[in-house]
Amino acid sequence: MTDVRVRFAPSPTGMFHVGSARAALFNWAVAERAGGRFILRIEDTDATRNRPEWTEGIISALDWIGVNGTNPVFEGPYFQSAYEPQHREAVAKLLADGKAYYCDCTREQVQERTGSKDKGYDGHCRDRGLTAGAVRFRTPDEGVTVVDDLVRGRVEFPNNAQEDFVIARSDGSPLYVLANAVDDITQGVTHVARGEEHLPNAARQELLWPALGATPPVWAHLPVIVNEQRKKLSKRRDKVALEDYRAEGYLPEAMVNYLMLLGWGPGDDREIMPWSEMVERFSLEDVNPSNAFFDEKKLRAFNGEYIRALPLETFEERCTSYLDESWDRELFSKVAALAQTRIAVLSEIRQNVDFLFLEEPVFDQASWDKAMKNSPVEILTDYLDRLKAVSWDPESLKQALEEVGVAHGLKLGKAQAPVRVAVTGRTVGLPLFESIEVLGRERAKERLHSALERLQKS
Repeated sequence: MTDVRVRFAPSPTGMFHVGSARAALFNWAVAERAGGRFILRIEDTDATRNRPEWTEGIISALDWIGVNGTNPVFEGPYFQSAYEPQHREAVAKLLADGKAYYCDCTREQVQERTGSKDKGYDGHCRDRGLTAGAVRFRTPDEGVTVVDDLVRGRVEFPNNAQEDFVIARSDGSPLYVLANAVDDITQGVTHVARGEEHLPNAARQELLWPALGATPPVWAHLPVIVNEQRKKLSKRRDKVALEDYRAEGYLPEAMVNYLMLLGWGPGDDREIMPWSEMVERFSLEDVNPSNAFFDEKKLRAFNGEYIRALPLETFEERCTSYLDESWDRELFSKVAALAQTRIAVLSEIRQNVDFLFLEEPVFDQASWDKAMKNSPVEILTDYLDRLKAVSWDPESLKQALEEVGVAHGLKLGKAQAPVRVAVTGRTVGLPLFESIEVLGRERAKERLHSALERLQKS
């Protein structure tokens, strides 16, 4: 199937939506599996909303998830605005063939004639012979328009329920429904996999393609992605920008794996798998039409799995952008393996290791209040005294604190809470005794002294 040509056609009007990323990946998988072509087409004809940085953001986001020109299936980017001559030619052809006509009706006039704002256009200008105005496509009066969809099966649209839709404005500029069809025909697109919200457009394009002398593509309308309340993901309400997840420290491999499972599954209990295997097993026919739940908690769990699977050297390198340049990388390397097992996103690395690089640990009031509520002056004092001579290794450091705890009737978990906050500033972090070992004897003692002074002043 080397003749398979899919396309991904985003508009540069905002941040890159995770739903768009899912659609891109599904198309990418189809192209790769078939040895076909993946066309990136930027639909940039809305000059009032398009911005160059959004176009750059689309290309950068796609590159981050592996959709780029390093793979020979990639083609583009193309820009819809470059195809305006073809759009106008298509409108002229439809007018010349009697398959479209000019219309000068206002919305108010249509409502006045139909007596309802909910009814569609009534065909008033079909045979008026106008030579200017908006251009409407002449839809059939009888029968049904069928969209054979790989995801949804056979979907029928009664023609008597379809109005004569506008394909070009009165200034000659094309509307989305026409421009999209013309671009796909011009670029030889064979498969269109896109969001479910475009299904009504497919009915119109199913009419347009033959009218323009072309065979319609294979359709596949992908399921809506919803949030916890089972509402469609919204940029006003939900965290949907791929750029935000990237900045937070999600790995592209984990994001790709998770997005591929939003509406599709490999058919067994496995979920985490390499891209190459997903490509081998993916097909649009296996996509589930039901809404797909975007579960950020599950995504975090995926990401944690991918982080733990990284070679240690790679993990350290990927953490670099989240660490201050002044921080000692050799010192970080001493705790990197411990941190790798505990973080779910790379941005969490900082809060786990900053105690090593700051003169004093961060002061978190909530952590302090929780750990120091029983005024553990004696615990800190006795442990500080033991640190003067204890062997400097995790097991010895742990044993010393266990003995302090026993002396005060406390189990290790209770005894180490104030020590952890005194040394690291937080109640949660890397293993305590390994942290103290790397911090060093003198710095650990200084921090215990500082905590005792704060307690004594409060």
